[in-house]
Amino acid sequence: MSKQLLIYERAVPVTTQRHGDISVRTGRDYGFARHVNSVPLMAAEFQHATAEYAVVFAGQGDEIVPVVLLGVRDNENLFVDEAGGWTGSYIPAFIRRYPFVFSRAEDQATFTLCLDEGYGGVNREGRGERLFDNDGERTQYLQSVLGFLQAYQVQFQRTQAFTKRLSEFGLLESMQARLTLRDGRILALSGFQVINRDRLRALTGEQLAELARNDDLELAYLHLHSMRHLSATAARIGAAADGSGGEPEQTAPEPEPTEVQKLASSRKK
Repeated sequence: MSKQLLIYERAVPVTTQRHGDISVRTGRDYGFARHVNSVPLMAAEFQHATAEYAVVFAGQGDEIVPVVLLGVRDNENLFVDEAGGWTGSYIPAFIRRYPFVFSRAEDQATFTLCLDEGYGGVNREGRGERLFDNDGERTQYLQSVLGFLQAYQVQFQRTQAFTKRLSEFGLLESMQARLTLRDGRILALSGFQVINRDRLRALTGEQLAELARNDDLELAYLHLHSMRHLSATAARIGAAADGSGGEPEQTAPEPEPTEVQKLASSRKK
């Protein structure tokens, strides 16, 4: 079965009938994220994430979202080790909310809590946390999960507003980064967008004021500063950016292009 939303194998609505005796055991095994080279990032996470990861933008039209780069090759997360441990200091909320996710109904206003039953920590042996008690009521654990996802959804809407303003002001441009591996091969990372510094500087005072009022200006510069981490990410596979580092340059297509993983088309948010 093709994955939903990058890491979800079989997400189904949580109900007492289906999950009344289900427990979920989560821990420090992030093997489920081993094959994603990027995941969505919410605006509230920029301060923490940009201190360690390169943050870019992916998608098209109204579906453009910030993403944190976890690898520079397809199906490879350089921040998950062989034992499934997360080697970075900050873990994106998209990863932390797993194996739960909200599904949005056709009316775009109703959300249903779903659980990925393909996750190895889902069990009926009582390992981990129960979702419902013996009376069929939500446990404190399930309530906390709902609270986390509700906060995530609020941030999702805030992040959408941010990227919409970037698009309206014409600040985003497609980019490609060239990386030279130790064996001499050239790797091209494509399929992402970044904020154009010159266009940002050329905004009118009114436009800059609007970005500042919404804290978008801070997010924009955090994104730009985060691009210095691209070299460090590539170095995790023994690669180094061309030259002495810095921002990736826009280039012509190179051999072995690797796209930032596209977000799966799904109503689940």
